[in-house]
Amino acid sequence: MKGKFITVEGVEGVGKSTNVAFIYEFLRQREMPVIATREPGGTPFAEELRNILLRSRDEPVDDCAELLLMFAARSQHLNTVILPALQRGEWVLCDRFTDATFAYQGAGRGMSLDVIANLEAIVQQGLQPDLTIVLDLDVDIGLQRVRKRGQLDRFESQQLAFFKRVRKSYLDRMANAPERCFLVDASQPLELVQRDIIKLLERLL
Repeated sequence: MKGKFITVEGVEGVGKSTNVAFIYEFLRQREMPVIATREPGGTPFAEELRNILLRSRDEPVDDCAELLLMFAARSQHLNTVILPALQRGEWVLCDRFTDATFAYQGAGRGMSLDVIANLEAIVQQGLQPDLTIVLDLDVDIGLQRVRKRGQLDRFESQQLAFFKRVRKSYLDRMANAPERCFLVDASQPLELVQRDIIKLLERLL
């Protein structure tokens, strides 16, 4: 594979969408062949699964069912979009990937990390991002930003303790994969956040 695989992670309200768009334009300006995508989602079928996962509903969603739907969407996304793009030599920029599953379904929901790792091995066949940018922000501040945007989805409606577990998981995973995971302080002014992101991107260019 000649292309590079970049993922952007973080809890709600850290500015992922804004900075994914910034990274995409940064790479385009340097004439890098790049596509931007997201998880869950990225293909018509996976987007349908995303809608199922995010929609608020009266029926409680079983944690294992949620986890399996995440990996079903990921399998479709990988084999339909991500792997073909990398094999063509394109760069793939993804808003969340499997680190989010360990954080949200693992730490957040309390699902077995071994089970998640087994599903990861089955679906990804060893594929890992070349660079994971973790945008980090105090959970309270992030949730304040999210609430200002309007109606919350099923994940955004979780309790504060849930997101604190998610944030801790991201920090723990960074410590365990320092060769690919790098923290960017998302509490800084946007221009400083993006300055730090550029430094990380320049390592791959």
